[in-house]
Amino acid sequence: MSTDYYSISDLFPIPSSPPSNLVPKRWPGINPETTAALQEVLKDNHTRWHIFFNDSGFHNHIAHRAIANWALGAAGDLLKAGYEVDSSYQRPAFGPPEQITANNFKEHLGDRQFYGGYLAFFTEVIREDGIAAAVEKYIFAKDVNIDPSASRKPDMFNRFLGGLLHPMIHVGYGLEFCLPGMVVEGLAETAVHSDSSTSGIPDDFFDYYSDTKSVEDAFNALHVSRPETITSRNGAHVFTVLGRVLNDPELGKVEDTGLGMFVHTMKNHASLIAKHMADWRVDASNPREVQQKIQELSWMNSLLFGVGGWSKDKPFNADFFHMHLVTSSIFLASYVAYLTPSSQEHLLRGYLLVSIGWWVSRGRPALDIAGFYAATSAHPLPSGPLPSPSKHTLKPADSTKAVVPNAWLPIIATSVVHPDDHLPKLQRALAHYNSLYGTREPGLPDFAAKGLPGAEQLDGTLFIRASGLAAKRLGRVREGEDAGSWDMHGFYQGKK
Repeated sequence: MSTDYYSISDLFPIPSSPPSNLVPKRWPGINPETTAALQEVLKDNHTRWHIFFNDSGFHNHIAHRAIANWALGAAGDLLKAGYEVDSSYQRPAFGPPEQITANNFKEHLGDRQFYGGYLAFFTEVIREDGIAAAVEKYIFAKDVNIDPSASRKPDMFNRFLGGLLHPMIHVGYGLEFCLPGMVVEGLAETAVHSDSSTSGIPDDFFDYYSDTKSVEDAFNALHVSRPETITSRNGAHVFTVLGRVLNDPELGKVEDTGLGMFVHTMKNHASLIAKHMADWRVDASNPREVQQKIQELSWMNSLLFGVGGWSKDKPFNADFFHMHLVTSSIFLASYVAYLTPSSQEHLLRGYLLVSIGWWVSRGRPALDIAGFYAATSAHPLPSGPLPSPSKHTLKPADSTKAVVPNAWLPIIATSVVHPDDHLPKLQRALAHYNSLYGTREPGLPDFAAKGLPGAEQLDGTLFIRASGLAAKRLGRVREGEDAGSWDMHGFYQGKK
């Protein structure tokens, strides 16, 4: 390998256009000042701070908030204000005990002391090979996952989907916005995720095999037609899988085991969950099939967060862990734009198993779709007094729509100024899904008769309904409400 590295500006250039038409569009408000502020934050974070801010392995989210808010059109001053808050509790970066090379790459996996070493290693890998080849080689290749000759199991794919999906999210930002530095950080983060925080996918869940289809072919194939109602012709629908899991009494016995809940669930139930999804197949040689599977996962995780968190007799449970299922799903389209078909299949099936594993580990909340739609609003309003429109304003039948003509605008406005760094990421994902699937009407055949009660009632308002509930639970701070917080107590039987 060469000894000259990317410059910091090469790692964090001006973000490029999204790699496919399924990736979120940028919101208005981006300009040279906001872009310069974003680059300043990303460069400073890269050089000053570690990827974990404490000994428990809690993740540095600085770049996540900054990029999400930039994409939502937030002012540059807001990006800097967010950085000031988020950097106040970070752990300073430090050098590794020794450098990481191709020869010792597997020896220090899972050791956070070597984050700086893996950061330098992946910087050079990406400089030479590019981001797509680096992700293929160091996440999906067999020898970085199963290697009998290694002193410890490399398990890079499990590390990648572990830690509540944070490595996948981090690399996902790099792929969506064409930021090599984010891919470098995310791969290094993957490498130092501990053995105890992996996703726990069994070794026999996948067959590793080669695929000659080029990255360019995979990229070009994703530019396909309208996404609202594509019908899968390849195996079970994801709602069928959810119905099976809901009806399995064994998967309803999971108890609250604290921070070890997911590891416990995957250790004891991953094989059973895999059995329920055995016929959820992905034919990645068919771009429409890939698009359909991403659509299914997007609907599923939005459903688990929104409908799963709603109850007719309790406040909305804005589950911290289910929220990450939504914020991670937004990057699937970016991944398949870069990956070979075999790795696309590997990713989508593994991601489904992990998503359901998190749902089960949180107590497998019921999905009362009919009750959710009857009780929630498709046009949630901001709190506090609303402005009084001029007499010249158009006069819709519902007068509040003259003041709040688009319910998304105040939601996004309050999210980008909220102290919580996860909220803008959630609302960006839900708003994107609304833009993709908002025209969907209830009663369409691709959701009906899938074994999930009430699925036929789902329509394009799911995302704004879930968004409104989250905005209310976290507090509309722009309108003067106090900031709320995510819920951590789960949905366990007998637990209030």
